[in-house]
Amino acid sequence: MKLLVTGGAGYVGSVAAAVLVERGHDVTIVDNFTTGNREAVPEGATLVEGDVLDVVDQVLSEGDFEGVVHLAARSLVGESVEKPDEYWHDNVVTALTLLDAMRAHGVNNLVFSSTAATYGEPEIVPITEDMPTQPTNAYGATKLAIDYAITSYATAFGLGATSLRYFNVAGAYGNIGENREVETHLIPLVLQVATGHREKIFMFGDDWPTPDGTAVRDYIHILDLAQAHVLALESNTPGEHRIFNLGSGDGYSVKEVVQMCRDVTRHPIPAEVAPRRAGDPATLIASSEKAKKELGWSPEHTDLRTIVEDAWAFTSQLGDRAHVAKKNT
Repeated sequence: MKLLVTGGAGYVGSVAAAVLVERGHDVTIVDNFTTGNREAVPEGATLVEGDVLDVVDQVLSEGDFEGVVHLAARSLVGESVEKPDEYWHDNVVTALTLLDAMRAHGVNNLVFSSTAATYGEPEIVPITEDMPTQPTNAYGATKLAIDYAITSYATAFGLGATSLRYFNVAGAYGNIGENREVETHLIPLVLQVATGHREKIFMFGDDWPTPDGTAVRDYIHILDLAQAHVLALESNTPGEHRIFNLGSGDGYSVKEVVQMCRDVTRHPIPAEVAPRRAGDPATLIASSEKAKKELGWSPEHTDLRTIVEDAWAFTSQLGDRAHVAKKNT
């Protein structure tokens, strides 16, 4: 298939694009490199540099596109609370512009990178797709709004689409991994201590109602996530909008993650307990049973050691080039 991948130079987008190229698809990437990394653009993909808002109509007008994977978005939860206007514009307006361009040029196959943040603070885990969506920040709210728009377009215009709501993505695939100037994810933050880019790691609360008192999260390997995008793209049905949660199904506490990073890196990694952050739930674990049953998705890299080892292999080889994604533009 001839495919467009928006945000294809980002962490998730670049791995998804790489896997699509490996499967023989003709991939065009659109990225403005606000957070993306030029080094992550896979060999064999065509690159169009620019904002989706500005270039998507022209790109799709070149014809013969058979599908779109939409990953371009702003995705920092804290920033979305402080700058909701920017998130509503950059996420929702961009997505609507993309949907209209797809409709105008007869492209009716879409995979949308959504988020577990659409559920807010769930009262029950594991989280299933039929649970209430109550986002607590603008990031989650914008993604949910796009999901609603996709459903409407599918019903009215025959769009075939899948939204993937995933949790904590981690690990690496070859020479592609997390390399962002502003990092918020636990595993790369812990590994920054091992590389000397950070003095210590903070654990926000050690009095949670969990086995060891620290928050528990579900981690999904980046390659497993990319495979889900491929499966969704290759099985979409016109007029249907599917939503799947993606995760490993297992939960690991902050202390367990820190200890595993110590074991893998052979670095002491100092850790300090800090006050809880407002809005943090004690446990977030996904139920991926629907994706396994209906999408045929079978994650193969769910072991925490494997995830950390892959992330460390990537992070350690970066050296002083780490955390400089913007400087690559």
